[in-house]
Amino acid sequence: MRSDADSDSSLRTALGEALEQEDSEEITTLAETIPSAAVETRKACLRSLKAAVADNVTTVEPALPACEGLLEDDERSVRLTTAKLFVAVAEADPDAIIPMVPALADDEEFYYVRARSTEALGYVALEHPDSATTPEMLADLRIGLSFDEPEVKEKLAKALEHVALGNPSRLAHSVSTLAEHLDEDNELVRYHLCTALVIVGCEHPKKLDEASDALVGRLADENTYVRGRAVEALGLLVRSKADVSLSEPLATLEGDDEPFVSKRARFTRTASGLSDENETVKTAERIGTVEAIRKTTDEVVAEITAPDGECSHCGLALPEGGPPMCPRCGAPH
Repeated sequence: MRSDADSDSSLRTALGEALEQEDSEEITTLAETIPSAAVETRKACLRSLKAAVADNVTTVEPALPACEGLLEDDERSVRLTTAKLFVAVAEADPDAIIPMVPALADDEEFYYVRARSTEALGYVALEHPDSATTPEMLADLRIGLSFDEPEVKEKLAKALEHVALGNPSRLAHSVSTLAEHLDEDNELVRYHLCTALVIVGCEHPKKLDEASDALVGRLADENTYVRGRAVEALGLLVRSKADVSLSEPLATLEGDDEPFVSKRARFTRTASGLSDENETVKTAERIGTVEAIRKTTDEVVAEITAPDGECSHCGLALPEGGPPMCPRCGAPH
């Protein structure tokens, strides 16, 4: 008689083989049996599906309906692993996640799971704002910025940026709410919210007047990219003929050692009428447009989240303030 352990082992093996062969029909059939497997097998199968997304998302997509029910699994770890699978798919092909939007929009879920679900919804909103950005979802995102755990706030802010990229008008009436959170401790939250404000300003620059004080406060932010986005947003505001005095901070930022900041300071200086028309031509195509932000924001996030350094002996990434000895090779640093 075959034991449950044998059945679970067979499921893992069979799913691995089907994924390797990119046999979508067999993958879907096997996915339908995942909910009845043991907890560790459920998680292992979901991780295998997630890993396969990078190779060919279309191979995995037919199995997603069978996995949707796992968002309500009794085990929190299974729900989290399922949400991570949907994030990977949403990033690769947002269309495939549209049917799962209602299941992902559970504001009563444990915060780690809710953070991942929100991240998936953000990727859908990036391409299909009307499918993911209901008034209820936007309200949950805004409220969550005030009350959720730090891990969730980061994903909420990222989702709001994606909502703005999908349709800048959807956040035009939320500018003051976003501005209230530009002093969050988490630099990614500050970056995503500043970027969302820039995006809104690309189409509704006068709305940024509601955030002008908060944006000016970010001109001295310790993070390069937050400073850059803040001055970019202010450039859009002053270009709309708003009465904002920036001559003093602009003089400082134009001399910033980071090109991401100094270029945007020049853009804002031009918008303020403090520079010539030729400089407008040089900067306008790269700065202050939704298209430019779409092209650059992933790279910026990668820079922000990159390790602060690496061991000069073995190359291991080392965090700032880490141990005095490399944990891999033992060399001092």
